[in-house]
Amino acid sequence: MKSDANIEINAKITSQHHLPQVTEPRNPGLPLDMDWVRSVRANTSAIERRCASLPGRRSIKKNHQAAWLLRAVSCIDLTTLSGDDTERRVARICAKARQPVRADLLAELGITGLTTGAVCVYHEMVPAAVAALQGSGIPVAAVSTGFPAGLSPFHLRIQEIRESVAAGAKEIDIVISRRHVLEGNWQALYDEIAEMREACGDAHVKAILATGELGSLRNVGRASVVCMMAGADFIKTSTGKESVNATLPVTLVMIRAIRDYFERTGHRVGYKPAGGISKAKDALVYLALIKEELGDAWLNSDLFRFGASSLLGDIERQLEHHLTGAYSAGYRHPMG
Repeated sequence: MKSDANIEINAKITSQHHLPQVTEPRNPGLPLDMDWVRSVRANTSAIERRCASLPGRRSIKKNHQAAWLLRAVSCIDLTTLSGDDTERRVARICAKARQPVRADLLAELGITGLTTGAVCVYHEMVPAAVAALQGSGIPVAAVSTGFPAGLSPFHLRIQEIRESVAAGAKEIDIVISRRHVLEGNWQALYDEIAEMREACGDAHVKAILATGELGSLRNVGRASVVCMMAGADFIKTSTGKESVNATLPVTLVMIRAIRDYFERTGHRVGYKPAGGISKAKDALVYLALIKEELGDAWLNSDLFRFGASSLLGDIERQLEHHLTGAYSAGYRHPMG
């Protein structure tokens, strides 16, 4: 059941390995520009109208839907961030990252070389993940800096970053201090991210804004700009632990900040919605929004990630339905 859409997505997937920004230069950042920060506005009613129209305007079916879902799989940061994580659980998650979709389904679709974008774990589990993914080309991302609240003493947060990098993490998901945003202390936020970026060295920086705790869409937009000025390679919505995580209005504000930053500086910054995205149909809406607002350059794991795990199981079920016409039970697509 190969089609032009399948062949195109296969070519794209097999031509790239999922190390962050291999083809894109890193965002070097720039000095804090308060005039730019103060100019950021958010028209909440217009943003909500735009987002409300998205699900109904984009209906992707059959082979094209399967191709887009495969693209979504390649952009997933497969994540386990539980208090009861063990090395064996991490090893199972890593095995799933290597083979995210059942081999028989991929064979029928004509797809080879498909993996997830990364595996995301706590600092303590980085060595186990690095060992399990050795030779796969899949990077390990570590949540550091006092995740999820980000309220550890600053010197300990910096040390945690350094230890995660030394343990083999190629990406560091850092947590910003929400109080700096709520107090409008943009210089403090800039200095914090810049120092964390320096501590990361060659590891890529994903700045978690915890948008559900920032108070307004305007604050989300301003925090996004400041993080990019400070050198963040990705900006990310949430830790997944807040009561409100990734939403379409927040996504629209953040990706328009990314677009504005690119138009002004020529540097592309990645985007990662995290938390609350568990259905394949939701993933399609996010991908459509990225394509419309940022363009095809962002439709790969170099510049776009889903922070999700349960999403993968639903995508597998949708792909089996595409091939067989029947929905399978969830246990046929285990996470690990």
